[in-house]
Amino acid sequence: MKKLLSVLALGLGVATSALAWPDKTVTMIVPFPPGGSTDTLARAIAPKLQQQLGQSFIVDNKPGATGTIGAAVVTRAPADGHTLLVASLGPFVIAPHLLKSVPYDATKDFDLLTVAVQAPNVLVVPAGSPHKTLADLVAHAKAHPGKVTFASSGNGSSDHLTAELFWQQSGTTGVHVPYRGGAPAISDLLGGQVDASFQNINAILQHVRTGKLRALAITSAQRSKLLPDVPTLDEAGIKGADVYSWQGIAAPRGLPADIKAKLHTALVAALNDPQIREQFVSVGFELVANTPEQFAAFQRAEYDRWRALIKARNITAD
Repeated sequence: MKKLLSVLALGLGVATSALAWPDKTVTMIVPFPPGGSTDTLARAIAPKLQQQLGQSFIVDNKPGATGTIGAAVVTRAPADGHTLLVASLGPFVIAPHLLKSVPYDATKDFDLLTVAVQAPNVLVVPAGSPHKTLADLVAHAKAHPGKVTFASSGNGSSDHLTAELFWQQSGTTGVHVPYRGGAPAISDLLGGQVDASFQNINAILQHVRTGKLRALAITSAQRSKLLPDVPTLDEAGIKGADVYSWQGIAAPRGLPADIKAKLHTALVAALNDPQIREQFVSVGFELVANTPEQFAAFQRAEYDRWRALIKARNITAD
């Protein structure tokens, strides 16, 4: 009888834990400074989650060490659903291969919830560039090895790794010019101080539309509806270089299954809110909102892909 009561009590506890959650403010840690795409995503969905779940959702920026400082804070938090990580692909699949020491295991220390959104990169050149097509740029790069400069938002960033993958797959070489963020990289690109760059579509869309930058190719599997005249790299003959920058949401490992399910449902509803969808799709993001299982499989594939490239190209964070 005592054993039966214990089993019943345990079952009741599991059944009611999600009902009690959240019972205090939920902190969404963004491991980057305010103002970027990841921060924008977190601040957009926080009010929607608050409306659904009846507790405050706040954004706490903890930048540093390519996102690993904030990510580590999340892994040390209680696995009770009151601390979440909203991050780009860096802390999940890139930084572990770039840094000598990362204070967490990206494949074991998180309960992955969903990939929220993704966006392709666009290969752009200044409006005054002599290169009108991707073929022009590739031909020039082959004729002048190691001369074409490619700006990026920093060592190991999505745009840097896209350039490395492009050089690998096209049989060309170039000069990587890292900046402290995407804004200064784009500024010098607009000014013609660098020759080219792979930038997130949302960061350069308006510059392409106003003619300040010329788009030569896009890294998505299909053409973007926002830039229908821009071919994919695959169309242009560069195979195996499809790349997306993405934002995912996770919690500390050990999240109770019922809280995980309730949280995932709320996140998917927030991401599918018409206002949120329009805010992100209108600037080139693709809504993903997949399952935890799909996120886990995706992370494994991305983790292995970038590890292989970083090793093959001898890329470091320095």
